Amino acid sequence: MGWMRERDLTSDIGSFVAIGDSFTEGLNDPLPDGTFRGWSDRVAEALATRVPGFRYANLAVRGKLLAEVMAEQLPRAIDMAPDLVSVAAGGNDILRGTDVDTLAAPFDVGVARLQAAGSRVVIFTGFDPRVFPVIRLLRGRIAAYNMHLRGIADERGADLVDLWSMRVLADARMWSQDRLHLSPEGHRRVALRTCEILGVSEPEDWRVPLASARPAMAPRPTAAWLTARRQDLLWARQFAVPWVNRRLHGTSSGDDLPPKRPDLAPMKTLAL
Repeated sequence: MGWMRERDLTSDIGSFVAIGDSFTEGLNDPLPDGTFRGWSDRVAEALATRVPGFRYANLAVRGKLLAEVMAEQLPRAIDMAPDLVSVAAGGNDILRGTDVDTLAAPFDVGVARLQAAGSRVVIFTGFDPRVFPVIRLLRGRIAAYNMHLRGIADERGADLVDLWSMRVLADARMWSQDRLHLSPEGHRRVALRTCEILGVSEPEDWRVPLASARPAMAPRPTAAWLTARRQDLLWARQFAVPWVNRRLHGTSSGDDLPPKRPDLAPMKTLAL
């Protein structure tokens, strides 16, 4: 399955703590009980099938800014002394207009603190948002932030999951209706990519494109344009307006929400 490390490092990961925002919390990858699974849980499940006594915690909470992740979640992760910590944060800051150059320094400090505590660290670049109107206006700023993250990974020797280069994520079916969070299949592909970076062998390849949809009849250009605009308006009403309203009132979707897995504990296993 593509590029793999020369030796299996699975046995080196007996515990895993994930920190970050909604991406790592697992929005919109629902389980039957209404909770969210997500790429991080999927990676933990893959490790749990291989490592006896494996333990996992997920401290990520939707809506968190980078400073909040570093102040609230990172110290707790250090106290747990896990073998592996994943860090994915900064996307909410970019949505709010924060200068990406100012985000790099605290991110770098956080990675250094985790490594000094003895944890292996894996970090994630931002996605390429080119497939969606409006959000793609942030493409340049996300790309600049990604360059900082690549530099941090290179200098610190951290593992890097480059989401920007995952061309399979350009398929809109990898995304949920809000255009900000992955669909269950998108989370599965990110989990497979993360396993590859960590040296956890999986039989499936995250690069394989989804099967082509079979349209009953290709719409005329005018009809297609009108359909797309109606979808944009629906998206604005359902997702953009509530987001703006929260900003105006100084609230967050994650206010008062606890982490879904606050303690290192054994992980139930499901198929990735």
